[in-house]
Amino acid sequence: MTATDILRTAALAAKAWPYEEARKLLKRYPNGAPDKGHILFETGYGPSGLPHIGTFNEVLRTTMVRNAYHALSDIPTRLVAFSDDMDGLRKVPDNVPNQAMLTEHLGKPLTQVPDPFGKFESFAHHNNAMLREFLDRFGFDYEFVSATERYQAGAFDDTLRQVLRCNQAILDIMLPTLRKERQATYSPVLPISPKSGIVLQVPVEVIDAEAGLIRFEDEGEMIEQSILSGGAKLQWKVDWAMRWVALGVDYEMAGKDLIDSVTQSSKICRALGARPPEGFNYEMFLDEKGEKISKSKGNGLSLEQWLTYGPQESLAFYAYREPKKAKQLHMGVIPRAVDEYWQFRVNYPNQAIEQQLGNPVHHVHDGKLPEGRLPVTFGLLLNLVGVMGDASRDQVWGYLTNYVADASPDTYPELDALIGHALAYHRDFVAPTLQRRAPDASEAAALRRLDAELAALSADASAEDIQNIVYAIGKDEAFGFAELRDWFKALYQTLLGADQGPRMGSFIALYGIDNSRKLIAQALAA
Repeated sequence: MTATDILRTAALAAKAWPYEEARKLLKRYPNGAPDKGHILFETGYGPSGLPHIGTFNEVLRTTMVRNAYHALSDIPTRLVAFSDDMDGLRKVPDNVPNQAMLTEHLGKPLTQVPDPFGKFESFAHHNNAMLREFLDRFGFDYEFVSATERYQAGAFDDTLRQVLRCNQAILDIMLPTLRKERQATYSPVLPISPKSGIVLQVPVEVIDAEAGLIRFEDEGEMIEQSILSGGAKLQWKVDWAMRWVALGVDYEMAGKDLIDSVTQSSKICRALGARPPEGFNYEMFLDEKGEKISKSKGNGLSLEQWLTYGPQESLAFYAYREPKKAKQLHMGVIPRAVDEYWQFRVNYPNQAIEQQLGNPVHHVHDGKLPEGRLPVTFGLLLNLVGVMGDASRDQVWGYLTNYVADASPDTYPELDALIGHALAYHRDFVAPTLQRRAPDASEAAALRRLDAELAALSADASAEDIQNIVYAIGKDEAFGFAELRDWFKALYQTLLGADQGPRMGSFIALYGIDNSRKLIAQALAA
């Protein structure tokens, strides 16, 4: 068997969620490629705001499913990043300039709203450019599609005619889901006013489906207008279904908050005579209080913050894990994500193919893992930076050369990048919270014993030898620790100013015996 055959056989049975999702697409087309000749993946973007961590996660996870499908099938695939930029501006975002100017254009398609930043021809063009720059920055393979361009070019016209033919069927699906007052004005079609340019929410009468003609009231006047070639857009759930039909979308995932939208859009898609795409609903991220992350609230963690304090692959690793489980997204999850990513990466080369396909790093890197090792954990690095205080990158490397024989930025470029993250994390997040406490009497006695034992060691004593000494002191009944973890907690709180910490043997070996004895002396003097 070739390597491709081995991978395909393993992928057919793999339990990792991207393979489970990709197998849905195998079942969708059991007889080979669809008529269009490829499988189409889609992610959607609402350009009323700037791209954010949710945008990254959705494109990343969809890409993981796409890569998994490539392992299962030779049928070509495409990934479309669709911008719903013909949507009307409903409210002025809090985080942009020229709010008064934007207020004057409420209700207009986002591509007809001037750019508050003054750089592009419209607000949508600005945010679309940000989206493309954002996706390019992370190396995603995608095609950008603008709703406005497709509507105005007539690319949706055939499906829009079908929407008019099925107008009553769509109403029958949607009206029972709406409140009484909303039912009175609801229409699947939203005409663009020829007078104000606003996307109108008014009742619409279908005059001629084949010609695309509708009738509606606009500022007291009855208007007949074609919905084709940009004369109208569709309500959100109808628009989503129309897009699936017109583009031939085979796979699109969505957040748990859109479960109802997926249900209704799928019904509309079937009413239009097509099959809804495959997909699944992922859970939302929560802040550290367990509340849903909101762009307007500004709670939780931004993409820029994560990438300041941890590398991109650690975020991809965190996004991969348990997508159907609500997870907290705050500063405190970054160090663990970095270290767990590396644990899985270290294990990967020695795993059987079946285990590799279940290893998160396989999906982070599409099976093409970069070269490189990490001689110390990120947690250990953070503890080192924590006791060094206001340190420089060169000073950190100075300590590392005592611990790692060939330590240098050239030998360990990924470690060099992590030092930058560790310094930033310590400066912004750890340093303001560090608080060393004084040891109690029994803890002080144990620290004096540790100091004496360290004094007797040679400067190049191994981390393992030091760890054995630390263990023995913690287990010595003379010091009265009920459990070994009480001793470790005392070490962390009195020496490092934290509730959690590294293997002390590794930390002391890295920081140096003399420096560690100075820390003990400071704690005993407190």
